[in-house]
Amino acid sequence: MKVKIWIATIVFVAGVIAACLLFVNTRHTVRSVDVDEKMFPVRGMDLSSHNGDIDFDRIARDSIDFIMLKATEGTSFKDPRFHSNYRKARNAGIKAVGAYHFFRFDTDGEMQAINFLNSLSGKTLDLPAVIDLEEWSNPENIATDDIVKRLRAMIECLQRNGHNVMFYTNKDGYERFLKGRFDEFPLWICSFTDPPLDDNTRWSLWQYSHLGWTEACDSEVDLNTFNGSHEEWHNWLKASTF
Repeated sequence: MKVKIWIATIVFVAGVIAACLLFVNTRHTVRSVDVDEKMFPVRGMDLSSHNGDIDFDRIARDSIDFIMLKATEGTSFKDPRFHSNYRKARNAGIKAVGAYHFFRFDTDGEMQAINFLNSLSGKTLDLPAVIDLEEWSNPENIATDDIVKRLRAMIECLQRNGHNVMFYTNKDGYERFLKGRFDEFPLWICSFTDPPLDDNTRWSLWQYSHLGWTEACDSEVDLNTFNGSHEEWHNWLKASTF
């Protein structure tokens, strides 16, 4: 009986320690960085169906400069709120509206482009069409060269259909897939350091927080900025889209 109590006590203590370690690690996971609004005055958000119902009129009143909306993923998934989010953003007078596609490593690049294009049909983008390139939630056993080939196929298809392209990724994705390969395309970097990359001239957009708050919806939102002034922002928009 004493042995069972002793074992139970050890298991309980181990469980408490594990829970405490999980809490500490989670608590200290960096998901945001403060940004100097004088240096980076342009403000943006990226949104998807995960954010639920969104009051785009409220976002417009908050003087948000741009919105990125999730459109598609892989060869078949379509964000169920993309069309309504796009329509509401336009009706609210959001200054610039863009769209992104979450790239799957293990499916055909051209077919992913076609899925994206189908959702973009009949819509006007104020920013380049974004390919969201992340290792998170993607298979780990796909060779980098195979992923790059699929990316090139997707880019070529989008360009044939009149879209300029921009990449979204984090530092790991940039180092693995983009650096030295796709330097001609603008970069939207997710980074929680300031500056977001060692090469501060390489990035155009910076996602600096996953913990943004707005009265426009009931969930945390991703916050973004542009690498320059408002004047440079408007010039960049003109040069970056057809």
